[in-house]
Amino acid sequence: MSLISKIALTLIKGVGHVTAKNLLANFGNAAAVFKASKSALMQVPGVGEAIASQILDTDALKEAARQLQFLEKHKIEVLFFKDENYPRRLRDCPDAPILLYYKGNADLNHPRIVSVVGTRRATAYGKMLCRQLAETLKPYDVLVVSGLAYGIDVEAHKESLANDIPTIGVLGHGLDRIYPHLHKTIAQNMLRNGGLLTEFPLNTVPDRENFPKRNRIIAGIADVTVVVEATAKGGALITADIAGSYNRDVFAFPGRSTDEYSQGCNFLIKTNRAGLLNHARDLVYYLGWDDKHGKSSEKQLKLPVGLSLEELSIVQVLRDAPAMVDEIAIKTSLQQSKLAIHLLSLEMQGVLTSLPGNVYRLN
Repeated sequence: MSLISKIALTLIKGVGHVTAKNLLANFGNAAAVFKASKSALMQVPGVGEAIASQILDTDALKEAARQLQFLEKHKIEVLFFKDENYPRRLRDCPDAPILLYYKGNADLNHPRIVSVVGTRRATAYGKMLCRQLAETLKPYDVLVVSGLAYGIDVEAHKESLANDIPTIGVLGHGLDRIYPHLHKTIAQNMLRNGGLLTEFPLNTVPDRENFPKRNRIIAGIADVTVVVEATAKGGALITADIAGSYNRDVFAFPGRSTDEYSQGCNFLIKTNRAGLLNHARDLVYYLGWDDKHGKSSEKQLKLPVGLSLEELSIVQVLRDAPAMVDEIAIKTSLQQSKLAIHLLSLEMQGVLTSLPGNVYRLN
């Protein structure tokens, strides 16, 4: 009865997550909500006469019982926001759903979770970045989250699976269907190494208004959101803004100023809403995973043959830690004009990477 009541509470028209949490806080549990009097219900913030009548007169309990049969038959978990296996990062968000529906084998509280979002019209550049990102993250034991939509979303899922990275698809509809239907096969593959997650009950169709709601779960469940490609307007920017409002890290790959599908990324970087990623390795660096992973200290730096003495002196400065241009100039006694030429040469040879703030680090 308890689980049926929890599902039923989400089926009441007009009861959103905030009101549902108010009801639960007031009555202690979902079953008690449906046993309360109309006057008692109307004492709860957000509950007026119309919603109170809906709770008392609805067939939500019967519908919830029918849905639970389907959920149990298809081994779909129902995660209540107070449950231990509910995503704890998402629980910290003020608008977290009280219920989630989940099918899969990945840990929703994985130690490292990266959300990847972007345009539905991914270019060759965007697909290459998704491949680079997956290949770079593979050694770091991560879980990749996206939305199973066309474009960057599905590329992120595909590349994750190709690199044996568990990946979760957050859906804008119930788990009794897959949208777009074209992604049914990859969704099935994700169930073997990852899973599918939604806040929407069965029989919920993929209406347009569901996807902005879905985006807050993509942002809230992860440590960091990466925007690969995005137009000036769209769901990827919405997700980035939501992640920022949750005080989560946001990063973006830049593109040329004339590229339509990099306008959103460039805007996020320009307005300091996202950190700049020149390469997927930068994400690992920013998050400090190299130190924790323990591989960076073991890796021997391989330098190109024929570096000049000036270039070798720059490498020596950067061996201990990244450094700003001014610091490198002081330690190498190189003039700024000559230093700039050497830094560019080393970057072109893949020896070092430039970071925001005129900082350089060895690759």
